[in-house]
Amino acid sequence: MPSVVQRLFETCKEVFAEGGDGIIPSLEDVNRLRSVLDNVGPSDVGLTQNMPYFQNSSSAGTLSVTYLHIYECHKFSIGIFCLPPSGVIPLHNHPGMTVFSKLLFGSMHIKSYDWVNVPQNSDEIVNSLHYQHPGLRLAKVKTDAIFTAPCKASVLYPEDGGNMHCFTARTSCAVLDVLGPPYSDPDRGRDCTYFNNLPFDSFSGDGKLAADEDEVYAWLEERKKPDDFLVVGARYSGPRIMER
Repeated sequence: MPSVVQRLFETCKEVFAEGGDGIIPSLEDVNRLRSVLDNVGPSDVGLTQNMPYFQNSSSAGTLSVTYLHIYECHKFSIGIFCLPPSGVIPLHNHPGMTVFSKLLFGSMHIKSYDWVNVPQNSDEIVNSLHYQHPGLRLAKVKTDAIFTAPCKASVLYPEDGGNMHCFTARTSCAVLDVLGPPYSDPDRGRDCTYFNNLPFDSFSGDGKLAADEDEVYAWLEERKKPDDFLVVGARYSGPRIMER
């Protein structure tokens, strides 16, 4: 019987066969890949919580996040982010990508956003902000919650589902990520961008946003990769993928 990782690889090959920037798999394919991910556990990818990269060994600030590379081609990538307690993956985007994430173990806080346009009926204060601060864009909160394994895989899309997100580990945790297509160099438009998130009223003051009262809004501002965000690579020790 093929391993769960092999089945994940084979499913990704089929789901992303016609993939590319901004191309979203069919709902049937999304559900098929999500179903495979829902059945992946830590032992299926060779992980235990006592591995060194899940330990908080830093006494002076910077907590490194470890990335285990499983597979990558120009259509998709598969990998695992390993976070120690209080480890953070800062707010960043996934341009033109469909992303599947499965929390393998642990508990983490996830906050995500989607871009929105300033509603036409907003007052002049809000409408003028885009001209006064061209680096700002309006976004709405998609998710602001704590997730604890075991839980279902989540999916975000190029324009929906929380394309910009931030992970904060409450305990040691591991996240299996599938990106279709993967990040690429800036010339191809799929470089990772980081953001500061600013409360809506921090720039708008008394300005009023003509929008759904149930939505929570913020301004996102592009920034450089945070100096205290350190990702280190480590050897993936789980079942190998056999390309056929």
